[in-house]
Amino acid sequence: MVKMSFSTETKNELSRVISEEHCCNVTELAAIVRLAGSIQIVGYKKINLKITTELNSIARKVFKLLKQNFNINTTISVNKNQMLKRNNSYVLMVTSEMGAEKLLKELGIVAPGESFYTINKVPTNLIKHEECKRAFIRGAFLGGGSISDPEKNYHMEFVTNNEDFANSLKDLINSLGFNCKIVSRKNNYVVYIKESEQISDLLSIIGAHNALFSLQNTKIVKEMRNNVNRIVNCETANLSKTVNAAVRQVENIRLIQGTIGISSLPENLQEIARIRIEYEDMSLKELGEMLNPPIGKSGVNHRLRKIEEIASDLKGK
Repeated sequence: MVKMSFSTETKNELSRVISEEHCCNVTELAAIVRLAGSIQIVGYKKINLKITTELNSIARKVFKLLKQNFNINTTISVNKNQMLKRNNSYVLMVTSEMGAEKLLKELGIVAPGESFYTINKVPTNLIKHEECKRAFIRGAFLGGGSISDPEKNYHMEFVTNNEDFANSLKDLINSLGFNCKIVSRKNNYVVYIKESEQISDLLSIIGAHNALFSLQNTKIVKEMRNNVNRIVNCETANLSKTVNAAVRQVENIRLIQGTIGISSLPENLQEIARIRIEYEDMSLKELGEMLNPPIGKSGVNHRLRKIEEIASDLKGK
C-alpha cells in the first residue's frame, strides 16, 4: 500500500472541515475556485467554469459546497492519466446554463457587469470576519497549496499564476500575524512560509489539527535525535582527545626510557611513568588511584606534563 504524502493527508483532513456559516463556505469555495479553477468561453456572453483537483476528497467538498450554498448540481468526472504514472485528476464543470457567470461574480472572481473581467485579488467583501479569512486561506491551500514532509524540511506554499493575486494572498495571511514571502517559479508565483512555528500556527488557524500534532511530534523527535547525535559526537571527540593524549604520553616515556632512562627521573615522575607504560588505556583518574599515596586527576596531569617537557628537551638535543 502506497503511503500518502504529508501534504495529501493534510488536504484530506481539511476537506472534512465544513463550516456552519454560509459566508465561510462561500469564501472557502471562492479560494478553491480561484486557484484550481479555469474559465472557458463557450459562446457569446457564455462561460463555463472548470475546477480540477488531484484529490477525490477535495472534489467531493467542492461538489457539496456548490450544492448546499448555490443549489448547483454538477458532476465529478475522472481523467485517468497514463503519462508518467501521475495521479488521476477529478474535474467538476459548472456550465453557463447552470449559472457559471452568476457564481463567479458572487465568488468575487469576475467583476460585476456585462463584460467578463477577472478580479486578481482576494475579494474584500468576502473576508470581513476573522473566520472568513481563515476559510479563504483553507480554500487557497486546498486549491493550490502544498506542505513538505516535516521529516525532511519545513515549507508550506500556495501556488498561483497571477502576481497581483499572490501579493493579495500574502497580505491576507500576513495580516493574521505571519511572515510569508513570494518567489516566482517558472510561470507561477509562490506564496511560502518556512519557519516551523509559523507553519504550525497556520495549520491551526485553518483547522488542520491532526497535521499540526504530527508536525510537532516530528519536530520533537528530530530535536531529540539531534541532541543525542550532539552528545555522541561530543563524547566521541572527548574519547579521541583522551586516546591521543595517552598515546603521546607513552611515546614521551619511551623516548626517555630509550635515552636517559626512567630511573634518571625524579621519584614521583618515575612512579607515574612506569604505571602509564604498563596501563596505556587507563584514564588519569584511574592512574592517580594506583599511586601510593593516591593523587587526583590534576596531580597526574601535572606530572605527565613535566615528563612531556623533559621529552621535548631530549628531542631538541
